[in-house]
Amino acid sequence: MSTVAAVGAALLSALLFALAAVGQQTSAAADPHDRGLRMLARLVRDPRWLAGSLGDTAAFAMQAVALGFGSLLLVQPLIVTQLVFALPLAAWWAGRRPSRRELVWAAVLVVALVLFVTVGEPTAGVDRAGLAAWAPTGSVLLVLFAACLVAARSATGTARALLLAASTGIAYGVVAALTLGVVDTLSDGLVALLTSWETWALAVAIVGGTLLQQTAFQAGALGASLPAVVVGEPVVAAVVGVTVLDERLATGGAGWLLVAVLVVVLVVATVALARASAEPGERSGVLDTGEQAS
Repeated sequence: MSTVAAVGAALLSALLFALAAVGQQTSAAADPHDRGLRMLARLVRDPRWLAGSLGDTAAFAMQAVALGFGSLLLVQPLIVTQLVFALPLAAWWAGRRPSRRELVWAAVLVVALVLFVTVGEPTAGVDRAGLAAWAPTGSVLLVLFAACLVAARSATGTARALLLAASTGIAYGVVAALTLGVVDTLSDGLVALLTSWETWALAVAIVGGTLLQQTAFQAGALGASLPAVVVGEPVVAAVVGVTVLDERLATGGAGWLLVAVLVVVLVVATVALARASAEPGERSGVLDTGEQAS
């Protein structure tokens, strides 16, 4: 029953994330020259962005509910389905229909996700880990995060959007992992919640990830940035789940080979779906959801 609840909450979270992404990207891309606080000052006056932010908040809440019932290895791959929701919505906003390639790759993605959850049977580990347990994995993620930001400073267009989106994916993957600990701390009371390092680390990761995502949305079409976030978040969360929180996949023998194949299929399908979605905008020389919307 808990698995069903986790799956249902994760899929609802994915839908809300998708709705939020479309609203926020069309708003952020309206003026590609804004940066930092100036961009935020403009966004908070835009009803589309505010509606998207409310959607994001609801999506994070549903993600927390899902993680309360299931492991990172179960919940985070299901969040990938936001791409299946978001790209058709972006196509509709841009005044076109999803192509056959988009529909095919969306179907492949959904089937691979169902098989991954069924064959892998992800099992929960611990909800919390100390700073010492976080240190090795956290250090590697921090280096990767910083490298993406440094490279993004000199990049432009799609490359900049991808690099910023990759750093967003790292931040959101950490958010998912920290959410497990914060949800567990809630049962200990308000004082425990406010004095936990995970609470404040989660707040920093959410704020930083949100700002980076808006900057990535501003830099390019939704098809250029969202896939990197959608793929990066579950990959980072899974790495943290296995290396820090002791989560496992309850499979063996040939099952591991099938799981490995399914992971490759998930990544390939996600990238292919994004490229198929971006092509109409690239051919017409406009942003898929940005410049047309403005």
